[in-house]
Amino acid sequence: MAINLKKTTKKDIKNIKGLRLGVANAGIKDSASDLLVISLPPNCSVAGVFTQNQFCAAPVLISQDNLAVKDDIRALIINSGCANAGMGQQGIDDAKEVCKSLAKHLDINEKQVLPFSTGLIMSKLPVEKITKAIPNALNDLNENNWLEAAESIMTTDTIPKAYSKIINLKDRVVTITAISKGSGMIYPNMATMLAFIAIDINIPSNLLKELIGEICEKSFNCISVDGDTSTNDSFILMSIPLDKSFVLKKNSDDYQKVKAAIFDVATFLAQSIIRDGEGATKFITICVNKALSHKEAKKVGMSIANSPLVKTAFFASDANLGRVLSAIGNSKVNDLDLNEIDIYINEILFCNAGAISNSFDEIKITSEMKKDEIKLHISLGRGTEEATIWTTDLSYKYIEINSEYRT
Repeated sequence: MAINLKKTTKKDIKNIKGLRLGVANAGIKDSASDLLVISLPPNCSVAGVFTQNQFCAAPVLISQDNLAVKDDIRALIINSGCANAGMGQQGIDDAKEVCKSLAKHLDINEKQVLPFSTGLIMSKLPVEKITKAIPNALNDLNENNWLEAAESIMTTDTIPKAYSKIINLKDRVVTITAISKGSGMIYPNMATMLAFIAIDINIPSNLLKELIGEICEKSFNCISVDGDTSTNDSFILMSIPLDKSFVLKKNSDDYQKVKAAIFDVATFLAQSIIRDGEGATKFITICVNKALSHKEAKKVGMSIANSPLVKTAFFASDANLGRVLSAIGNSKVNDLDLNEIDIYINEILFCNAGAISNSFDEIKITSEMKKDEIKLHISLGRGTEEATIWTTDLSYKYIEINSEYRT
């Protein structure tokens, strides 16, 4: 059950004019829908960031190539139930065949299509099933299908993830709408996740690429469920301009508002993935500050987030918080002054100057650890930079889900 994550309703989601979504059941998995087509109008800007797993999936390679050679992306096609990863040249050929089929239906170039897949690794993409279902997805194209789209890309997710935000610029109202999926095999860069964010103003391609990199670094790249990086991670940012005469400029107040709003949407989706983490019973925020750099703070936070001993202690509500100190020491950050490190749990100091606090109260701390939302605050005492990481505990249910994934 997702931790304090309310299910989105259709009335919560705002349409992006010109962007249409259609879903269909291709029979890849036992669900109402497992295929999604997103149709974009001409002259949009699209940018993407992808997994850094060297064993990346065929659709990742093709999407990267198509984004590199085509400015005018016109369609996205996403299937769940099969990752099309670890399939060699066969996987590449299969993904291209799907792109070619959709392109033919839409009368566009196949390089104007970006493919995405999620599901079981080392399973052959059911090309015939997908190409047969494409017309059904196209017949379903509608600007109001965001929630259905979010449901179609789910794998072990327990809840569809969709979000909208509206902001006011000087002379216009701007809408941002997004969907994502992800629950397990979550660790940067980026996680077993797909995320698609659309905004209805004109953002030039070069600026969009800059934006997505900065936003991803402090949102989707700051989450971890289990320390495993997937083969298929993809985050796509789409500019679907209502008014082509307006162009967002970097050195402007509007730019700062837009950047902050997209970051809010990405952060909400990133946190939703953690709240829906496989088998999770706790949502844990790790704030590391007074570091020499953001990178250093993030390295410490991730060392804690990825420690099985820390995660199982939180699952058990066990005040064995020496495990947090051990994880910090294992972070491979050079020359930490342990005498400067303070650590709090939900604002209760338990480690002061690198040692157990004189006020340590195990009963009080155990009570805090029983809560489903927990905040760890680590002060390194050596700089002015900070980072925030979101993670989960590690439960029996996580093991059950992943031991039975193929069955």
